[in-house]
Amino acid sequence: MNDLARCILVMGVSGSGKSHIGRDIAAAMGADFIDADDHHSALSVAKMARGEPLDDEDRKGWLFTLSELFRNHRLQGRDVVIGCSALKHRYREVLREGAPDLIILYLQGSRDVLLERLNTRSAHFFAGERMLDSQLQTLEPPTDDEAICLDVRHPPAVIVERFLAQLEQAK
Repeated sequence: MNDLARCILVMGVSGSGKSHIGRDIAAAMGADFIDADDHHSALSVAKMARGEPLDDEDRKGWLFTLSELFRNHRLQGRDVVIGCSALKHRYREVLREGAPDLIILYLQGSRDVLLERLNTRSAHFFAGERMLDSQLQTLEPPTDDEAICLDVRHPPAVIVERFLAQLEQAK
């Protein structure tokens, strides 16, 4: 692993708990947390709010920005956790350009569980069932050698505990 800093990606489709789990992991590690949603362009946010899925072109600059955030933290020796959907393998490769030793936590859940979570959200730009289905169709789940995979049905504290334990074992 890189001596400079640990760079962690918490990934999954909307409703998987990336922000919640990512913040909890960052707090437990004393790391910075960055919510990738905060770095979408205004045009992309408006598009998603209308229920229109983003395409690869919409995501290009966003992924580059996130990769640079990983790179900057790594070079400054600061641990960072970024919560980002990172749906496709090639998106994760772009993120790895900024963090070659990127550690990935994949939050996996069934469509029913994810949809139930989305339906309880308020004040979020992501527009429900149609967008979830689009993300699930786009998703290229990481392989076991690419990510630590944990089920979102576990309570957040259990997910964080299990992830940190696996992270510690990997040292």
